[in-house]
Amino acid sequence: MRRVLALILAGGKGTRLEPLTRDRAKPAVPFGGDYRIIDFTLSNCINSGLRQLLILTQYKAASLSRHIDLGWRFLCYELGEFVDVVPPQQRIDENWYKGTADAVYQNIYSIERYRSDHILILSGDHIYKMDYAQLVKTHIENNAAATIGCLPVSLAEGTQFGVMQVDGKHRIINFEEKPSSPKSLPADPTQCLASMGIYVFNTRFLFEELCRDATVPSSSHDFGKDIIPHIIDRATVQAYPFEDKNTGRKQYWRDVGTLDAFYEANMDLVNVDPELNLYDQSWPIRTYHVQQPPAKFVFAQGAGDRPRIGHALDSMVSAGCILSGGTVRHSVLSPGVRVNSWAEVDDSILFEGVDVGRGARIRRSIVDKRIRIPEGMQIGYDRNTDLARGFTVTETGITVVGKAEGMQLSNQDDE
Repeated sequence: MRRVLALILAGGKGTRLEPLTRDRAKPAVPFGGDYRIIDFTLSNCINSGLRQLLILTQYKAASLSRHIDLGWRFLCYELGEFVDVVPPQQRIDENWYKGTADAVYQNIYSIERYRSDHILILSGDHIYKMDYAQLVKTHIENNAAATIGCLPVSLAEGTQFGVMQVDGKHRIINFEEKPSSPKSLPADPTQCLASMGIYVFNTRFLFEELCRDATVPSSSHDFGKDIIPHIIDRATVQAYPFEDKNTGRKQYWRDVGTLDAFYEANMDLVNVDPELNLYDQSWPIRTYHVQQPPAKFVFAQGAGDRPRIGHALDSMVSAGCILSGGTVRHSVLSPGVRVNSWAEVDDSILFEGVDVGRGARIRRSIVDKRIRIPEGMQIGYDRNTDLARGFTVTETGITVVGKAEGMQLSNQDDE
């Protein structure tokens, strides 16, 4: 893997995740209590033996760059190992990145100097565990020009992805980006084969295609829309099914590009037997850990008219949290959260430093960092009330309290 350079695309606007992406890039959004979304892709790289990583950023990248500096600077430059953040440099022209392919094309000069044989292109906003070494090995064994990671999804989901058809040897014979009517799998008419946005290219072949695409005025300069459809008839482009080698079942993979998908992926983690096992020591998910004391659960006064018990059930509780007489059920708490007496948190995600006031109730909600919930307030119980407060409410009824709305809550409480 020393001759493989990994490029992680982390420059998307993430508008469907607002207000969580109002002040941060999508890969920098907190996930699973302790982590950021990009930690999963980066951990996959390290666990797969990849030691040369470039992260291509663009929008609102300050918190992402800070996270990388704090948690991912352990590789040794003297040994040719690195995790580098590469901001837009406009070396080719004066435009920002027009698409995923253009993001790589504009950094060709930076990429060339590493003299890699293969380039692995990844997205920084998906949740999964994958051994990229097996992907690269399969790519080389097939003598392919490009290889694309894929997995089956429902036809309804297929409208949001690139959808491919393959022959008996997994060679891609057709590819459509976000088709309105995805072509189903021959063996299962309810599913189609979707691209994961994971690509392995022979370096020289990729450079040639990027340079060609850059001269096409009608191109949107995107891998799924332009590069892949153009090369499948001209070169060997293989599909790499992301499945368990022993059972043949598809592996866990989530695109958390919407608030509902983000919420559901977090809730997956608190299941009794989660598909994504964060406790697997053979495949650790690394991140930057804030220095915090252990979580603390205080008060066990169960008698009387108003019992006060600090406890959590079916939940993930990070370091530094204090459940001071409040109850948490089926929720994810990031570091430093405080749940005060008689407060209740159900089916919710609280980011770092959230303070839930006495008697407050939160249900099916996402609350951004360091927001103080006033005493007695209810969030997630009445859609119209939440909307009137300026909160975001998704189609499935998930209430999201962003930083700006949280500031207004604090100001109202101070008054």
